[in-house]
Amino acid sequence: MKRIVCLFFLVALSCKSNLSDRSIVKSYKVNQESVAKTLEFLASDELQGRMAGSEGIEKAADYLETIFSQNHIKPYFKTYKDTLSNYPKPAYNIVGYLEGNDPKLKNEFVVVGAHYDHIGLAKEATDGDSINNGANDNASGTTAVTEIVKYFGKSKSNMRSLLFVFFSAEEEGLLGSGHLAKKLKTQGFNIYTMLNFEMIGVPMKRDFTAYITGYAKSNMATKFNEYSGKNLVGFLQQELTYRLFMASDNYPFYKEFNVPAQTVCTFDFENFDHYHKVQDEFKLMDTAHMTSFIQDMLPVVEKMTNSSTKEIALKK
Repeated sequence: MKRIVCLFFLVALSCKSNLSDRSIVKSYKVNQESVAKTLEFLASDELQGRMAGSEGIEKAADYLETIFSQNHIKPYFKTYKDTLSNYPKPAYNIVGYLEGNDPKLKNEFVVVGAHYDHIGLAKEATDGDSINNGANDNASGTTAVTEIVKYFGKSKSNMRSLLFVFFSAEEEGLLGSGHLAKKLKTQGFNIYTMLNFEMIGVPMKRDFTAYITGYAKSNMATKFNEYSGKNLVGFLQQELTYRLFMASDNYPFYKEFNVPAQTVCTFDFENFDHYHKVQDEFKLMDTAHMTSFIQDMLPVVEKMTNSSTKEIALKK
């Protein structure tokens, strides 16, 4: 019997080791050309500013569905498209799912998302341009999620399950995330934490790469810095002043589930003058900065999915 117990222990240890060995994050390199390609398409004139319910955003939705399918991310519902129940026109979140590798931890979810809609066409043209391309807001955050999808689609290194979401109608009042958070809550969705990407197209001139909204609400910033091994995420006074925690798609998940749900961002009110303007174009985005930031976030997300306990927690 003792030999059998020892053998079982060794097999279990080997399985755990094999799971951790699946991580390729140290050798994996985010491709700047891939970042630029996705960002340029999402911010192109062809998509006409990606307003929720428009023909332009339909093209973006199709593109994002293709990224999911090419990287072995399954639809969480019957299809990738999650139709909004709170918007007057047909509009969709794009929702994909990657099951975790651990028999127990796979029942817990880490949600990673960004909104892919923008504000569409301007009523009046500026220098002959009426398309609000929304490169920084939020083709940049959407692009970050596509690169995280590509990494996990290849590595399959997540012990918890991952829910990847591209939210629609954020610009209309967080409608896509509000719809989905309520829907998942009624279904008994077991969420550990939610991470949202918003406006990461331009770097800040600070001693940290990005800030996190709701900094004091949880230990997420501290854990991110620990996971990345650098001063990656800091506190920005403006996020508190302007109550940014409640201004992006993390907030409905916090409200519905009372779990750590926060947004990372590099727009600091000093480094970009074209918020909700037609000048928010691809040519102004710093894809080298974006690539570096996404690279730094890969081990962060991986360690979120693989910690044996729920290390990220709300502060009392």
